[in-house]
Amino acid sequence: MSAAGPSLTGSHPSAQHEGAPGSAASATVAPLIEARGLRKHFERPRHFLAKAAPPLRAVDGVDLQIAPGETLGLVGESGCGKSTTGRLLLRLIEPTGGMILHHGQDITRLDAAGMRGKRRAMQIVFQDPYGSLNPRMRVGDIITEPLVIHGVGDARTRAERVLRLLDLVSLPTSALQRYPHEFSGGQRQRIGIARALALEPEFIVADEAVSALDVSVQAQVINLMRELQRDLKLTYLFISHNLAVVRNISDRVAVMYLGRIVETAPADTLFAQPLHPYTQSLLAALPADHPSQRKTRVALQGDMPDPDTIGTGCRFASRCPHVQPRCQAEDPALALRAPGHEVACLRVADGSLSP
Repeated sequence: MSAAGPSLTGSHPSAQHEGAPGSAASATVAPLIEARGLRKHFERPRHFLAKAAPPLRAVDGVDLQIAPGETLGLVGESGCGKSTTGRLLLRLIEPTGGMILHHGQDITRLDAAGMRGKRRAMQIVFQDPYGSLNPRMRVGDIITEPLVIHGVGDARTRAERVLRLLDLVSLPTSALQRYPHEFSGGQRQRIGIARALALEPEFIVADEAVSALDVSVQAQVINLMRELQRDLKLTYLFISHNLAVVRNISDRVAVMYLGRIVETAPADTLFAQPLHPYTQSLLAALPADHPSQRKTRVALQGDMPDPDTIGTGCRFASRCPHVQPRCQAEDPALALRAPGHEVACLRVADGSLSP
């Protein structure tokens, strides 16, 4: 077992721990995971005798910090680079540039042997709870497989841990001998969560982990994830396009647009007082809690542009209802505008655009 990871062998620690969101130390604690200038550019296929196409800039300069014990929600339209960012943080795909820090160590410099040790501390729960499970393997073997690969324990201790994991995710012991197709979507996602927890990680990327589930089942899985975070001191990057779910589970929220983070803030602050025009448009599209609470929608013009068309200015300028000529020429950096609230917008920076 990793000495730094949570324990499945004894009583669980309390939810509030030093450095967790809401604790006195949260303002000074070092981030568990940090991205600095993270980039991923995918090369495009080159056709015979054709000029080489520019690379697809899926992630193009992302800066993120995730504190121990917190949940950072990552939201944005489909194709903005959310899932690519999550996979980059785990080095499931290799970055084109930038740094990924885990406990202050740059893991982009680690070789395969060095990353093997890090894999135990960082895991992922995928969007499709059926496609991510091997249909030819029984559930017991699926959950045991990470333990075998990393040489954790002997057959007896592995079997004991698998039983504890099933209990943690509220699945019966009889599930051990069954196959993924014999379970509902929510149960399959619980199996995926149990597999992710097998190596006692401290950081989990949940990539659209509930988007394929019914609403009632979504609530059950979200509640399970919150309980596990409390009991096992987990840290989450929760990727989703469902703003209501993100608001429910997140401590902080980062808004992504066209490969960049355009706003980050505590969840309550961001939903109550969004500053970036893109964030305002996203939140205005949410249905009101009551018919009497009508919202003024901020319509977005057109679809998210092709990354090939990104110019030198703000990448949201082509759709922004508040665009000015200087927005076409200057690329705003993510900067602190209020305690814990960062925004990348020229008009917010100079005070000419207020929430």
